[in-house]
Amino acid sequence: MPAVIVTAKATGPELWLWQALLQGDVDTVARLMGDPALPHLQPDLLFDTSDVEQWKDYRFNLRALRIWSLCYRQEFTTPLQICASRGFDQCLEYLLACGAQPDLAPGGKTALHEACENSQAQCVRQLLHSGANPNTPSEDGYCPLHLCSSPESLRCARYLLDFGGHINSRSEERGDSALHIAARFGLEEHVALYLSSGAVVNQMNDCGQHALHCVCGQPHPRENAERYYQVCRQLVEGGASVGALDEEQQSALHLACHTANHRMVELLLAKGADVNRMDYGGNAPLHKALQAVSYRLDHEPELTVQSLLNYGSIRIWPGALPKVLRYCSKSPRTIEVLFNVYDRLRVTEDWMQAVPQEVMQEHCHFYASLWAVYWSPRSLQHLARCVIRAHVRSPCQKCVHALPLPTALRNFLLLQFQDWLC
Repeated sequence: MPAVIVTAKATGPELWLWQALLQGDVDTVARLMGDPALPHLQPDLLFDTSDVEQWKDYRFNLRALRIWSLCYRQEFTTPLQICASRGFDQCLEYLLACGAQPDLAPGGKTALHEACENSQAQCVRQLLHSGANPNTPSEDGYCPLHLCSSPESLRCARYLLDFGGHINSRSEERGDSALHIAARFGLEEHVALYLSSGAVVNQMNDCGQHALHCVCGQPHPRENAERYYQVCRQLVEGGASVGALDEEQQSALHLACHTANHRMVELLLAKGADVNRMDYGGNAPLHKALQAVSYRLDHEPELTVQSLLNYGSIRIWPGALPKVLRYCSKSPRTIEVLFNVYDRLRVTEDWMQAVPQEVMQEHCHFYASLWAVYWSPRSLQHLARCVIRAHVRSPCQKCVHALPLPTALRNFLLLQFQDWLC
C-alpha cells in the first residue's frame, strides 16, 4: 500500500492526529488510528512539513525555514519521528505495536536519528528493541551515534553501543568519528565511554584532525574550560599523539593556544609537544596565543604565553613588539611576561603611541613602569634572571622545579606576574 501524504492543507482527522502527536496524546492517537472509518491514518503516514506558513503553529521540521530555494522541495516526517524526537514513549510504543517501520526515513533521518539528536534515551531503547538499525546513515551521512552531541545523550550512546553501534564509523561530510564529535563538544563521559569501547584515539578525519585537535581547537567559554581540559587529558592518557599535525600543519598545541585554554597548553607541553613547531602560515604556538589575546581576555591568555616561554618558546622579534603592544595592550600581564624574557629593550616613542590612551589610563601603574625603561636600565635582579634562564639548557619549567630553590625565587625565574616591570 503506497504511503499516504498529508499536506499543510489538511483539515479534520489528519490535523487532529498531527496535534495529538505533537502533544503526545496517546489516547487520541489510538482512537483516530483505530477508527475503521479512517483507514488512511496509518502508523507510517507521511506529513509534508514544507509549507511553514500553513504549519506555523505546529511546525516540526525546522529545516524548512529557508531563505532561498531554486525549487520546491518536500520535507516529510512520520508519527514515529515526531514522538521519538519529543520523548513521547507511550505514543512511540503504540505506533511500533501497530507496525510502524522503525527505519523509515522519508525526510532523510530515521526516528532513531531524531531520538538521539534530542537525547530521548527511552525512545532510543524502544526503537532498538523493535529492530531499528543503530548504524543507518542519515541523508547527511550521520549515524545515530554521531548525533549524540549533548551531555544528556550519554544513555542514548550507551544503548547504541549495546545494540551493535559501530564506534569508529565516519560521518560523510567531514569523516568524523563519534570520538571526534564528543571531543569537539567537550563531552567527558562520552569520551570515556568511547575509549573504553574501542574507539581509535588517533583516527583521522578528512581535515587531517584527530580527536585531540577537535577538543583543543574548539572555542568555548571560560566556564567550560575545565570540561574541555578533562577531555584533553583523557585523550592524551588514552594514547593520543600530541605531535600529530592536521592538514594545515597545526598541532594540538597550536589550536589550544588559539583557544587560550591554559591547562590544556600546560598538559600538552608537559607531554612533549613541540613548542616551536611552525604551521603552514609560519606561526609558532606563541604567535597563535598572541593572536587570541584581544578577544580571549577572560581566559587569562597571559598564562598561556607564560607557559610557552617557560618551555622554551622562541621570543618575539623586538621590532614586532610595538605591533604586539597595539593588539595586546588590554592584557598588561601578557606584555609583562613577553618583555621579561629580554635583558634589554630599546623603548621608543612609537611604543607609547601604540597603546590607546584609555588602556594606558586603566593600567597606569604598569605602563608607567614600562615607559620608565625608556630612560633607565632594567634592575640587577631582572638581569640576573635573564642570565640564569639563558644558561638553562632544558626548558626552564622542568629545570627550575628540579632545583632546591625557595618558592619566591623559583616563581621569579619562571616569570611570575608582578604587574609592573622591575
